[in-house]
Amino acid sequence: MTDSEPKADLHRYLQVARDALLWKLEGLSEYDIRRPMTPTGTNLLGLIKHVASVAGGYFGDTFGRPFEEPLPWLADDAEPNADMWATAEESREQILALYNRVWAHSDVTINTMDLDAIGHVPWWPEDRSAVTLHRILVHMISETDRHAGQADIVRELIDGAVGVREGNDNMPPGDRAWWETYRNQLEEVAREAAQ
Repeated sequence: MTDSEPKADLHRYLQVARDALLWKLEGLSEYDIRRPMTPTGTNLLGLIKHVASVAGGYFGDTFGRPFEEPLPWLADDAEPNADMWATAEESREQILALYNRVWAHSDVTINTMDLDAIGHVPWWPEDRSAVTLHRILVHMISETDRHAGQADIVRELIDGAVGVREGNDNMPPGDRAWWETYRNQLEEVAREAAQ
């Protein structure tokens, strides 16, 4: 086992989560990347718009490096939850380009500051608003992975595609019939346990 640089490790985990989230859009239509797949409206493009928005704040405003582009869906007078879906006028390309610009802006913060650099999260309670870059990296890994997990489920509901990234589905081997049998077994166990 080799020693590693803690900041590089954290940055790598963040990058893996970023890539996993983006991969969930691959090969899908405009409709499929936008369609709400849960009762609360969770959709793939909205997840990316949301993660871009919060990353801009956490790696920008928190460390005195605001992301320079306006994000009107975060304004006080914006529609509730406006960062969780893309309007018909906001194209896939626009949202992905925004995510990439926020990502680059975030990486400057990560690359130029020490893990113990202090920032202030303006929207957190005052008694918790002072944070380190280390804490924000951990927070954004968690945030991005959480939404990548949601994207996993949404994508599976859309077309059955699963996995961490192309070429690595991280799933046990099995054809459609095997998975159907497996799912039915779990349903049977659930019903039995409920009695």
